[in-house]
Amino acid sequence: MWSYCLTAWYSGFRGRSFHAVFAFTLLLLGVAYLGASFSARQPQTVALDIGFSAVRFSLVLMSLFWVQELVGRELERKTILFALTYPRPRSDYLLGRYFGIISLLALATLVLGVALLVITKASAWGYAQPYGVLLGGAYWLTLFGLWLDACVVTAFCLAISSVATSAVLPFAVGACFAIAAKMLGPVAGYLARGAEGDADLVASYGSTLDALLLVIPDLSRLDWRDMPLYHQALPIELISGAIIMAVAYIAILLSVAALAFRQREFS
Repeated sequence: MWSYCLTAWYSGFRGRSFHAVFAFTLLLLGVAYLGASFSARQPQTVALDIGFSAVRFSLVLMSLFWVQELVGRELERKTILFALTYPRPRSDYLLGRYFGIISLLALATLVLGVALLVITKASAWGYAQPYGVLLGGAYWLTLFGLWLDACVVTAFCLAISSVATSAVLPFAVGACFAIAAKMLGPVAGYLARGAEGDADLVASYGSTLDALLLVIPDLSRLDWRDMPLYHQALPIELISGAIIMAVAYIAILLSVAALAFRQREFS
């Protein structure tokens, strides 16, 4: 399994899509720095908020590209047959690729986190905020949540790749999953609070969204940026519950992917 993980590292760093996404992320962080200049009172808060969104977007995009390149294209081109000739369980291939991709994502999170840290500190524009942002433990815990978010998306894409015959399908479905998993929770919460008195809206979509949340995880629970941005202490039960949800969903997806991949026939 670890040999597949190491080859994922080697191929992941060489991929042109990774270089393009990483360069695009640095551009977004530059936008966060410039965006801070539009806030006369809290420039660092604005820069950090935009930066967190840029990091989350980029990590998800990297996971989609890496699953497509390291798994989807090998399945499409049948080059995976060379790896499956070894006397190893097929699940070793998927797990090796998965751990290789999430370790690449962890490294990318660390590098982007350091870059965002530097940009946030430099974006004060000479103004001392009355309530500064927290760039210690709360900052890195928020980045950990964004990395775990990308790990869930990676596991979902891997599960789709285990049955897909096209390398594009996991990328497209994974992108839709990432958007839905981020948005369904807040929308369901809005409807649960009464949708500002719109009873027809609650009656039309409330039960449907509740059913979807039984299948799609609420990845908005892994977004803890309010801690470093606004000094809001989140309950440990909320954070630990979100982590358990993500890990359990990853375990289920990987189990489904391994089972489907074991029964897949290659012609």
